[in-house]
Amino acid sequence: MSSRPQSPQESLTPKARIVLYWMDLAGVAVFAISGALAAMQARLDLFGVLVLAAITAIGGGTLRDLLLGRHPIFWMRDTRYIKVIGLTALFTALLANSWGHLLATGNGALVIADTLGLALFALCGAEIAEEAGKSRLVVVLLGTITASGGGVMRDLLTSQVPLLLRRDIYASAAIGGIAGYLALRALGLPRQAAFIAGMLMVVALRLAALRYGWQLPAPQLSS
Repeated sequence: MSSRPQSPQESLTPKARIVLYWMDLAGVAVFAISGALAAMQARLDLFGVLVLAAITAIGGGTLRDLLLGRHPIFWMRDTRYIKVIGLTALFTALLANSWGHLLATGNGALVIADTLGLALFALCGAEIAEEAGKSRLVVVLLGTITASGGGVMRDLLTSQVPLLLRRDIYASAAIGGIAGYLALRALGLPRQAAFIAGMLMVVALRLAALRYGWQLPAPQLSS
């Protein structure tokens, strides 16, 4: 099997790209809420809330574009991303006291939305790397960076061990979904169908891990 993905000439349909674009904005909003909540838990001021919301929402995609040499970076080409982040962060800050239970990180609806955002970012990042002609390994890595890079930056800035480095099935769910997408593409499945299947794999892995308490093994040093 070739070490490179199939030719990117077969792309998603224009209609599918429009749907994915609006889903992408929704995913940015969900991740911005996550960053804003982390900033408030760390007792940062309003500017800190906005900064952390932005870093969480677009940090991974920014790192991906820098590594691929894509200029201008996606949020510089389309400022809707920044506008969505700003409005979402302000909305979260204003409603945190009165509707805090709805915005809590353990809220079921927010967990599902976060999982959908993870899946979408992972597969979008993978597709961008694939269209750039990168090897399958690089496609997996850049898709995972797109999905979880912002969360790593958020955790580091709030003095937390990044979720990526804990036992949680999070980045590993993204890796599994991207690997599934590439496997289906190698078997000849059309890109759009493989993309959807890859997203469903990420969602299934993440939600099953949360439901059944699945965790990766954590090697321990003997005392």
